[in-house]
Amino acid sequence: MHKRHFLKTTSAVLALTGLLAAGVAHAQNKAIKFQLDWRFEGPSALFLQPAAKGYFKDAGLDVTIDAGNGSGATVTRVASGTYDMGFADMAALMEFHANNPDAPNKPVAVMMVYNNSPAAVLALKKSGIKTPADLSGKKLGAPVFDSGRKAFPIFEKANGVSNVTWTAMDPPLRETMLVRGDVDAITGFSFTSILNLEARGVANADIVVMPFADNGVKLYGNAIIASPKMLKENPAAVKAFLAAFAKGAKEVIANPEAAIAVVKERDGIINTALETRRLKLAIDSVVASPDARREGFGRINDGRMALMASQVSDAYKTKTRVDVKAVWDGSAMPDAAVLDILPKAKK
Repeated sequence: MHKRHFLKTTSAVLALTGLLAAGVAHAQNKAIKFQLDWRFEGPSALFLQPAAKGYFKDAGLDVTIDAGNGSGATVTRVASGTYDMGFADMAALMEFHANNPDAPNKPVAVMMVYNNSPAAVLALKKSGIKTPADLSGKKLGAPVFDSGRKAFPIFEKANGVSNVTWTAMDPPLRETMLVRGDVDAITGFSFTSILNLEARGVANADIVVMPFADNGVKLYGNAIIASPKMLKENPAAVKAFLAAFAKGAKEVIANPEAAIAVVKERDGIINTALETRRLKLAIDSVVASPDARREGFGRINDGRMALMASQVSDAYKTKTRVDVKAVWDGSAMPDAAVLDILPKAKK
């Protein structure tokens, strides 16, 4: 009798211990609020894939991914503590740092995703513009906050362009005004403006694209950013996030057609064919670019980053100079094997 009572008691204690352990494990699932740079489009599959496949959850993370409305806003929201992490243009992050030197919680970049800025100058062949030199004396158009427009002084200097005048417009009118002839050229993300021009009846063969990266301007593009508070208090969660992200991103790069399904799940009205093209263009031009292959996915080159910091300080006319050591923290980066996600270069 006593033996049976002992066994029952022991079993109950073990069961309770197991429940408590499970409860503790569940409680330790770190909640992370993550904001994208833009709405749910093809490239957001890089983040939605690891979420949909449960890779974040498997890493002990409870990740919420929200659409954004511009890199500047994403940086500000991570700085305010509204979001723990985000996806934003490196130049926008640098600008925030240099214009808010006393801000108590300046986000830092922890992994490079777009090794090259997607910024480009686009024109129509009928304009006679073929090279950057042809832009001198021309009228360019872009929203005032467009990253290509803000960084254009760097492009201008690198290519000897002069006497450019600017016309501002809301983003939906950018390509329309180029087609109408209201401006001679525009700046924008290449993989967005090309598709927008095609949607307005322009044949791909009639579009002139001058990527910044191919014309002497080696700016980094979008990076994953994190709040210093999170990096300090829970570096393991940041590292787990980056590793899970890399696992999902590898699948997206290998099979973008299949990955678009996870974007469709978040926004049912997207055009699947269009967003598949956008994702492929992004992968080819800025994720798996020659520079990314040379430096390694997720990583940066210190000299190149230092040059960018100086160029952004000048082009953006920031209040203080960008401190390159303050905008990048690679301490949570996964090891090389985890970051080996780029396919072999096409011959």
